[in-house]
Amino acid sequence: MSANTQSMIFTIYGDYIRHYGNQVWVGSLIRLLKEFGHNEQAVRVAVSRMVKQGWLISEKQGTKSFYSLTDRGVERMEEAARRIYKSTPHVWDGKWRTLMYTIPEEKRQIRDELRKELTWSGFGNLSNGVWISPNPLEKEATRLIETYQITEYVDFFVGEYHGPQQDQSLVERAFPLDELQARYEAFIVEYSRRYIVHQSQIQLGEMDEEQCFVERTKLVHEYRKFLFTDPGLPQELLPDAWNGHHASVLFEQYYRLLAAPASRFFESIFKETHDVTQKSSDYDASEHPLFAERS
Repeated sequence: MSANTQSMIFTIYGDYIRHYGNQVWVGSLIRLLKEFGHNEQAVRVAVSRMVKQGWLISEKQGTKSFYSLTDRGVERMEEAARRIYKSTPHVWDGKWRTLMYTIPEEKRQIRDELRKELTWSGFGNLSNGVWISPNPLEKEATRLIETYQITEYVDFFVGEYHGPQQDQSLVERAFPLDELQARYEAFIVEYSRRYIVHQSQIQLGEMDEEQCFVERTKLVHEYRKFLFTDPGLPQELLPDAWNGHHASVLFEQYYRLLAAPASRFFESIFKETHDVTQKSSDYDASEHPLFAERS
């Protein structure tokens, strides 16, 4: 349960708390997580683990404990937000970023963690110890090399692929696109149905702010799972009829439907111990980063 609780805390920080100063009273967090079946003990264990992992920092104010994102946590949230709320694929510059490593067996824990971070960042595994990406991930590669202190075991290249096959063959070998297509299709089927039902309920006044908060959080929590598998490839390298496009449009429409009432419920819990500068009556969903690129 604690791992699931930690994952949900990441979602709530990313979609709500980071827009309100990145800090929250643990009591508010416990109240919010209760909506998803996580008890007080699970929340306290999860935030304690997140402090140890370097994602959160704790602060006492009187008898109350507050938790803020660390610089590392803010950086991760901002990177995740850019990818979650990105509405269209970027244009490819025609170059590949290649990271090669030979990390000794005695450092296999670092090697295993590096693999996870490379996948999360958008690299694909072309062959043993060789990771590639068509995306401009130079900063991410540098950060990972510095974080894991593996300079002596790594080489990083940026260049063009000159065959003998097409660039698309690299994509097919390094990235699980068929699996992603199927996962996106399942998301579309499930959340299209939910969207229609909730749209009707909101129009009929049958869905309150608390329910909107729960459903918006579930939507973001499910959609952000694609961060761990979707490399965010440029348009030129995506298959025709890419389900990721359809899932993105559905996510945006569904999110817009729930955004304002969900935020008002969040504020009602959050404001018990915080100054909320953004009044719920003035909430404008179009100001959310999800919609900034399309304005």
